[in-house]
Amino acid sequence: MDPMSSCLGFTSAGVPRVLRRGPLVNRQCSNRLISRHGIVMGARKEKKEDPDSGFYKNTVNLPSTNFNQRANAVKTEPEIQKFWADSKTYEKLSSENPKEVYSLHDGPPYANGDIHMGHALNKVLKDFLNRYQLLRGKKATLIPGWDCHGLPIELKVLQSLKSKERKDLTPSALRKKAKEFALKTIESQKASFQRLGVWASWDTPYLTLNPEYEAAQIEVFGKMFLEGYIYRGKKPVHWSPSSRTALAEAELEYPDEHISRSVYAAFSVMDADKSENELVKKHSDALSVAVWTTTPWTLPANRAVAVNPAIVYALAELEGRVLIVAKDLVEAVGQKLEKHLVVIGEVKGNDLAGLHYEHPIQDGLKCKILVGGDYITTESGTGLVHTAPGHGQEDYIVGMREGLEIFSPVDNAGRFTDEFCEGEFAGLSVLDDGNQAIIDHVSKRDVLLLEEKYNHKYPYDWRTKKPTIFRATEQWFASVEGFRDQALEAVRGVQWTPEAGERRIFNMIVGRNDWCISRQRTWGVPIPVFYDGDGEPVLNQGIISRVAELFREKGSDIWWELEADDLLPEEYRGTGLRKGMDTMDVWFDSGSSWNAVTKQSPEMTFPADVYLEGSDQHRGWFQSSLLTSVATQGQAPYKKVLTHGFVLDQNGLKMSKSVGNVVDPLKLVNGGNNQKTEPAYGADVLRLWVSSVDYSGDVLVGPEIIRTVSDSYRKIRNTLRYIVSNVNDYDPSTGMSFDELPALDKYMLRRLAAIAEDMEAAYETSSFVRLYQGLMRFATVDLSNFYLDIAKDRLYISGTDDYRRRSCQKVLYHLLEILTRAIAPILPHTAEDLWRNVHWKTTSSVFEAGWIKPESSWSLEDPETDAAMDVFRTVRTDVNKCLDAARNAKRIGSGLAAKVSLSVADDSVFEALQKFNPSSGESNTVDELSYYLLVSEVNLSKDKAVAEGAEFSLAGEESDVLVGVDVASGNKCDRCWVYSEHVGKSENHPLLCDRCEEVMTNIGVTSQPVPELAQ
Repeated sequence: MDPMSSCLGFTSAGVPRVLRRGPLVNRQCSNRLISRHGIVMGARKEKKEDPDSGFYKNTVNLPSTNFNQRANAVKTEPEIQKFWADSKTYEKLSSENPKEVYSLHDGPPYANGDIHMGHALNKVLKDFLNRYQLLRGKKATLIPGWDCHGLPIELKVLQSLKSKERKDLTPSALRKKAKEFALKTIESQKASFQRLGVWASWDTPYLTLNPEYEAAQIEVFGKMFLEGYIYRGKKPVHWSPSSRTALAEAELEYPDEHISRSVYAAFSVMDADKSENELVKKHSDALSVAVWTTTPWTLPANRAVAVNPAIVYALAELEGRVLIVAKDLVEAVGQKLEKHLVVIGEVKGNDLAGLHYEHPIQDGLKCKILVGGDYITTESGTGLVHTAPGHGQEDYIVGMREGLEIFSPVDNAGRFTDEFCEGEFAGLSVLDDGNQAIIDHVSKRDVLLLEEKYNHKYPYDWRTKKPTIFRATEQWFASVEGFRDQALEAVRGVQWTPEAGERRIFNMIVGRNDWCISRQRTWGVPIPVFYDGDGEPVLNQGIISRVAELFREKGSDIWWELEADDLLPEEYRGTGLRKGMDTMDVWFDSGSSWNAVTKQSPEMTFPADVYLEGSDQHRGWFQSSLLTSVATQGQAPYKKVLTHGFVLDQNGLKMSKSVGNVVDPLKLVNGGNNQKTEPAYGADVLRLWVSSVDYSGDVLVGPEIIRTVSDSYRKIRNTLRYIVSNVNDYDPSTGMSFDELPALDKYMLRRLAAIAEDMEAAYETSSFVRLYQGLMRFATVDLSNFYLDIAKDRLYISGTDDYRRRSCQKVLYHLLEILTRAIAPILPHTAEDLWRNVHWKTTSSVFEAGWIKPESSWSLEDPETDAAMDVFRTVRTDVNKCLDAARNAKRIGSGLAAKVSLSVADDSVFEALQKFNPSSGESNTVDELSYYLLVSEVNLSKDKAVAEGAEFSLAGEESDVLVGVDVASGNKCDRCWVYSEHVGKSENHPLLCDRCEEVMTNIGVTSQPVPELAQ
């Protein structure tokens, strides 16, 4: 057993003792080491020993610290959070730091439930950014926000009420209950985020239900209206029958498993005999246009069939009919119908335009064949498009161009009205029995060619998870066309991370239709419009200013509480105007936050430095904020946008309560009911997981993943614990200069400078996975498996003030100074806990200490030494393998019982190792192969026979060096366990080697009688 691998010097009471210059003093032993292959680990309880044995154990320099091996996060983290709160650390730094403001604008989560792993990922990433900027001396403030209006909260309230209560519920009462629900949820979410260690202005959040916020939102709406970007019109919008309201694109989901009942139908051409095309005229009696639709329920609203002039159409015979079908689709249509279509001629799309056909549902209605656009293709269907301007965007555009009726005989619940066929289909659901009734009807009229199931993506209401429809209604719209080019230019001026985000939002805006911003719900910010007796909207600057002022004073509830005259400016009272009852899309709510928060708060800037949200916000908050800001301010509301992916379970599956794979962030932090199966890992382990994943894509989390991250956390913690425990008597003001350090220590500081530079670059680029990987590699490979392993002898065995010990402590001091700050944004509780155990600290919090950079001298290149050290580290791996062989054969225990022979054929390798093999009298007692390898003796030779003649020999796998291991000669030193010929020769200290005897002489221990030599 290596004496430096355990805490030495226990008294009979189990208390370790350390002899330093002066009398023996009691110290708390709190550290031990495992083998060179593992990281520095914490102490384990040692057995009591005979107080009369092992006198020299009491003379080693033992590690000492109150930084515990175990985090005990459930207790320690809340204590540290209380310390921050009591000290107002965040508030002081965010307001008093010397550098400029760093403005990260928080996107508002929805206030309708507990936080999930997506929330945790998002808020912790933001905390990484802000804490780093605070360390760098900037004024970084996070004003947390919540989205408080909208259907989900309204539905939660309605579902909590009994049927009679819902029936008697007034709009004002509903809004009151919705507000209470939102505020209660916000308090719960706020406490959860605080438990994760997220710093923010929690006492002054922004809420979209706050009167000041609502007033700022009205100002944005008003300016867009006055600029001509907002208008009222009847056009098809995504309509949710299950929610009974219009929806924006961002409120839709597109599941892959939707199955529609599609039909192929033939509409009889009525006036083909008047065509100028002879082929068409020839077959006028039997001619029909073939169409395909996945929404048969829209056939009553059909007002045209559209063709593409660039497509060649075929006339094909089918059982007495002549069908018009795109030439390229004849074979496919025939296969669908299981019939052979005989092509009898071809025509151009323009040859068909102007003809009329008999409406498939409504008797006596004549409809037109017209030219559509390039949305008509030959990829599927028939190449001719059934056109219902009241139920489709392209259909609407064509209908407006051609003057077609915008007909939509469907009510708010998604049921047919009595506007066609004398009410025959009234009351039937278009997504259910109404669809079937239309299919049956066209079949009876001999219009139906084929019905089949069609699997495709289809828009669903993201809240109710039920299908939506396209339906023309009177709504309020924001026209993107008026500022589309300006918005696209603004996108180009923003830094997008990952870069693919720019292409994504750019393409969305290129293809974006007008934004439907009105909703037919109660819980929301009302659209501040009034209507005259003819139903025409009345809105101007005076009305907008008056409403904004009232909302700022009283909140938007006043819209439901006061009559129209009380809401209007004085000059409009008594004119018979009535107030509108539509509310705004919640994306307009959150999309106005730049005006309500970043432009109004002195702690923020406009545009904000950064927005950070999930990648789904390219079609949500990023886009709504961009559009409102560009429309009113002429610029993007942000300089940089970071996006993260979704959080999936450890198997890459979407989390679902029904599946049982949901990971609760608070349960990870605080533990579950069964602490054995659901242990409390603490906030810092969750935060370390966030840093360990590449958040630019979807990320995985689960029990196995968290256990692995927890192991990494323990490695980091115990490495830092070993470092801090070995500088308990170090005074930084008396440290030696870089030039005075041994080669090993200079090498280590160069490695520290490199990793510090890399970690800083990782923070600057928000590449936290790079930081995590670099930190773990450095802590494990460079520190625990190499430098700290070698350092044990120097730290424990040397005299307290010996050069070899103090030079090592200088390196440990710098490691602690830099690494404590480097981990602070990621592991703030751990860093703070560590900082309060640093005896030379000058600030109460590590975050007040600020960021530090490595000294410039550390980065001075020494390629010769670095190359030699790289060679040695490779050889060291092979030496350890050979030592393991001797250990497994029970010829040695500790490596100190070994003599190592190295036979080196390569001159460059030999020369490299020779740098650490000084001649007698030239050693600095650090840069020697025996110290580096933790063995008692090393024989470096070019002679192959030297290593081959050893009891154990091994041809290097990592290097070309032949390694030999023998049992070391001499006797074992009772203090350092090194084998030496000197042991037994000293009259005063016969149990010690010459090195340890010198230490004893220096500290005034003259002799220690011992009955026999150690074997």
